[in-house]
Amino acid sequence: MARLPQAFLDDLLDRLDIVEVIDRRVKLKKAGKNYSACCPFHDEKTPSFSVNPERQFYYCFGCGAGGNALGFVMDYERLDFREAVEGLAQTVGLEVPKDDPRGGREPPKDQNKPLYESLESASKFYEHALRQHAERHKVVNYLKGRGLTGEIDRDLRIGFAPAGRDKMNKATGNNETDKELMKRSGMLVTNDKGRTYDRFRERVMFPIQDQRGRVIAFGGRVLGDDKPKYLNSPETPVFQKSRELYGLWQARKHPRRLERIVVVEGYMDVIAVSASGVAAALAP
Repeated sequence: MARLPQAFLDDLLDRLDIVEVIDRRVKLKKAGKNYSACCPFHDEKTPSFSVNPERQFYYCFGCGAGGNALGFVMDYERLDFREAVEGLAQTVGLEVPKDDPRGGREPPKDQNKPLYESLESASKFYEHALRQHAERHKVVNYLKGRGLTGEIDRDLRIGFAPAGRDKMNKATGNNETDKELMKRSGMLVTNDKGRTYDRFRERVMFPIQDQRGRVIAFGGRVLGDDKPKYLNSPETPVFQKSRELYGLWQARKHPRRLERIVVVEGYMDVIAVSASGVAAALAP
């Protein structure tokens, strides 16, 4: 496996402020020259987790966890090394080299980046509809009836696909490139007569996220009696059903070390179990 150049890693850590990195995830309080909080890696009531801005280092006097900003993000968000590097580099405007320059190869381009951007745009469209669409009360009432709160909706990025065959299609305007990406990502469908229409209509929308939090697909639950009850995105270059678990992104962000994970059947089961605080839940 190729290694990242040490000079790049040194530059990344120099640009990061460990206080800012940790405070985005765990609220810190000023304590003399340092900052403190209850440790996110073990249960405690009295703060023993300390962050030293001068040394750019954190340490917990209770459980012994310690390290730099990169190590913290890896442990806290349960990311592998490259995932953590890429996430942090993005926050400071650095481009991660895909290979050690000594190998003499050009960094490969991410061919799927436009697809991820298209799916992210679709997710924002559905989220906006849940907040602003004239018929949003239908899905809001459904979600409240299932015990969901606005906070849960926001954290899981739940959305609403309005009724009608061309709401998403019209949202792309006349940009043919955007329409083609929406087709490739499964959001738009073209029938044998050449007409393009929205795949998801009048449904509660559950975005499916990969291990890095990127939207890769959707599941939609019908609001009425139409069939099928649940409709999922088709497989695409960024979404293979057998390789993904709904709720994995949220489980990896859990602030405590998980003692157990419950595997359940569907989207609402994941939400119900996780919201109860009993355990994290995943669904195939």
